[in-house]
Amino acid sequence: MDIINSIIGLGASVMMPIIFFIIALCFGVKIGTAFKAGMLVGIGFVGVGLVINLLLSNLGPASQSMVEKMGLNLTVVDTGWPTASTIGWGSPIMLPVVIGFIVINLVMVLFKLTKTINIDIFNYWIFLLVGSVVYAGTESYWVSIGITYVIFIGTLVAADITAPYLQRNYNLQGISFPHLTCIMYVPFGIVTNYIIEKIPGLNKINLEPEMINKKFGVFGEPLTLGFILGLVLALMAGYPLSESVALAVTVSAAMLLLPKMIEILVQGLLIVRDAVEAKLKKKFPNRDFYIGMDTALLIGEPSVLATGLLLIPMAIVLAFVLPGNKVLPFVDLASLMFLLAMVTPFCKRNMFRMFICGTLVLTSIYYVGTDISTEYTQAAVNSNIPVPEGISEMTNIVGGATTPAGWAAVKIGELIAK
Repeated sequence: MDIINSIIGLGASVMMPIIFFIIALCFGVKIGTAFKAGMLVGIGFVGVGLVINLLLSNLGPASQSMVEKMGLNLTVVDTGWPTASTIGWGSPIMLPVVIGFIVINLVMVLFKLTKTINIDIFNYWIFLLVGSVVYAGTESYWVSIGITYVIFIGTLVAADITAPYLQRNYNLQGISFPHLTCIMYVPFGIVTNYIIEKIPGLNKINLEPEMINKKFGVFGEPLTLGFILGLVLALMAGYPLSESVALAVTVSAAMLLLPKMIEILVQGLLIVRDAVEAKLKKKFPNRDFYIGMDTALLIGEPSVLATGLLLIPMAIVLAFVLPGNKVLPFVDLASLMFLLAMVTPFCKRNMFRMFICGTLVLTSIYYVGTDISTEYTQAAVNSNIPVPEGISEMTNIVGGATTPAGWAAVKIGELIAK
C-alpha cells in the first residue's frame, strides 16, 4: 500500500511521463524520443491541470455563492471529487482491488476480451469509491471486491464500444476512455438525441460551436462564449462588476488555453501510440489496441466546457425543485463539464441536446445520491475521513458511486450479503 500510495502521490503530471517513457522503451522507441514523448505528456498534463484548477478554483466560490443565495437547506452535502478520491484510495479493499484490476486487464487483453490497456491508474479511485460504498452497505469484504471487479470489466468493454465514436469526434486515434463516471452517461446522450430527433421543431435546433461561430462571428467564438458565460455566472452569484469581469476573463482563458494544452499532451501520446501500434501489428496483425486515458483529454472541447458552465445554475435549481431530493450541490458544481465529456459525439456536439442530457444526468445523480447517502457517509468513516461539522451526510456529484452503476452495485451487494 505504501508503494502504491507513493506512486499515486506523484500525481498524473509525474506518473504519466514515467509510464509513457517506460512503454515507449519497451516498444523499441529510441531513448531520446521516448524521453521527449514522456515529457510532452507530462507537460501537457501540467498544462491541463493548471488550466482546470484555475477554472475550478474560480468557479467554485461563484457556485457556492449561488447556493447560499438560493437558501438551500438540504441534508446530504456534496463534498466533491477530491474527498471522494481519498475515500476510494483509503478504502479497506484498496490493495486487492488495484492488483486485481491490473491482472484482469492483462488477462482480458491476452484473451481478446478487450482492446483497452488502461493506464489511467489515478482514476482507479472511481471504481474504488464504488467498492467502498458497497463495503459500507454490506460489511462484506469479498462481495464488495467481486462487484468492483465486475464493474471494472464492464467499463473496459464499454470503453472499447465507445472508442471509435470518441476517436472520430476528438481526433484521438488509438485512445479509449475507461472512465466509469463519464461512460455511464453515454446512454443518457444516446436516448436524449434519439428522442429530440423525433420531435419536430426541437430537432431543428442546432447549437454546435461551429454553427454559433458562423452565425455570430467573433461573438460565437469559444473565448467570447466563455467570457459571456463567466460574466453571467458571476452576476448570478452576486459578484461586483470588477470581480464579475475577472471571472469572465478566467473562463474565457480556460476555453482558449485548454485545447492548446491538450494538443501538447497529444503530441507525446502520438509518438508512443504509433510505436505501440507498429510493434503490436507485427505480432498481432489482426488486432487493434487502445490506450485507456483520462477524460481530461476531452474537456477542451468547446461544447463540453460551455454546456458544463450552463449546467451550474441548472444544478442549483434542480436541487431546489426535485421532490424528495436531499443532495445539496456544492464542491463538484465547478466540475460538471466532466459529466458531459463522453456524451458529446452521441449528441452531435449540439449544446442544446447536451444541456437536456446534462439535466437528466443531474436528476439521476440527485436521486442516487439521496438514496445511498448513508452508505456513502459510512464509507468516508471507514476511510478515516471525518464528517465535517454541521453536515449530517455526504455524497459527491462527479464520481462513480452516484452513477446508475454505483447505485445498482450497492443494492445488489446488499441483496447478496443478506
